[in-house]
Amino acid sequence: MSAFRLEIVTPAGTVFSSDVESVTAQTLDGQIGVLAGHIPLVTVLETGVMRVRTAEKEEVRLAVSGGFMEMSSDNKLTVLAQTAERAEEIDVERALSAKQRAEERLAAAADSVDIKRAEAALRRAKARLQATGAEDP
Repeated sequence: MSAFRLEIVTPAGTVFSSDVESVTAQTLDGQIGVLAGHIPLVTVLETGVMRVRTAEKEEVRLAVSGGFMEMSSDNKLTVLAQTAERAEEIDVERALSAKQRAEERLAAAADSVDIKRAEAALRRAKARLQATGAEDP
């Protein structure tokens, strides 16, 4: 299988930069898979788990919170994400605590702003747990 370049960048810096065989990500329109030679595209990312198959046949899982993904005509996929964490860097206990706090805030939310914030926090916590394998999708 052919490889292409993947760059994942957040405001904190570059999270991942390597040649890969495939990328699967969650977009606003559903899940998308990208292989070498994919047509150029720009899409909005949803909070979720990104699965990367490296050129060395390893699977890398990342928890990604929002952003954009662009496949250029020169066979390079660029991800500009609000946050992106590799599964092995995620503290599972901290993610479980964040999930519990978000669920409590959601139950106690008084207005639509509080509900939206709690739902976003819950989606981020679930994505982090799913990336580590601690929670099923």
